[in-house]
Amino acid sequence: MSTGDAHLAHSGEAHGGRNLAERSNRIRAAVLGANDGIVSVAGLVLGVAGATTDEKALLLAGLAGLVAGALSMATGEFVSVSSQRDTERAAVDKERAELAADPDGELSELTGLYMNRGLSHDLAHQVAVELTAHDALAAHSEAELNIRPGEYVNPWSAALSSMVAFTVGALIPLLAIVLSAVSYRVPLTFAAVVVALTVTGYLSARLAGASIQRSVVRNVCGGALAMGITYGIGVLVGSGVG
Repeated sequence: MSTGDAHLAHSGEAHGGRNLAERSNRIRAAVLGANDGIVSVAGLVLGVAGATTDEKALLLAGLAGLVAGALSMATGEFVSVSSQRDTERAAVDKERAELAADPDGELSELTGLYMNRGLSHDLAHQVAVELTAHDALAAHSEAELNIRPGEYVNPWSAALSSMVAFTVGALIPLLAIVLSAVSYRVPLTFAAVVVALTVTGYLSARLAGASIQRSVVRNVCGGALAMGITYGIGVLVGSGVG
């Protein structure tokens, strides 16, 4: 492989690595969003179930929690990712200004970056010169910031993903409790949520490279505690009102 081909391959691998990291982050956010939907709506409907057996009340409470939670997740993710996008744009704009003000200094900086990656001075300088000649802003932004100009994170995509993930997770306890017979509502919903939390705990551990057993136990225990507390509060409130 020629030196030029090697540089192109290296650039492609770096850009591909960024895309892979972004996909992993989106998947992780989707798993966490689903987990939030499962736990929050499960706690809500079980709390209501502790106070009443009215199916309409359960459905209304569950739907309200689902819609409010999904919109809250979408809004929060949109604001967060929009801020990240603004930060990326500002960093690229700063790099553009630095290139215009001190091109020689920026070339030396880029050479140093490639030397830090293991290239000799002469080769690093050659790489820096050729990449700068091809697209100076892209070369410096990718090497220094790991950002490709014009390809920033998408807040709309992040918001939609979070909203869908939360909704899917929230539907599990909601459907379990409204479709079950009155006498089996609580145990069946509890069981459905435990299974769902086991899955999300497993997926989050695999994505993070963490202990699967620890993640699953932590996830299930946290969800079970939330359901137990809200159900108990519902029973107490229902008894007091009754």
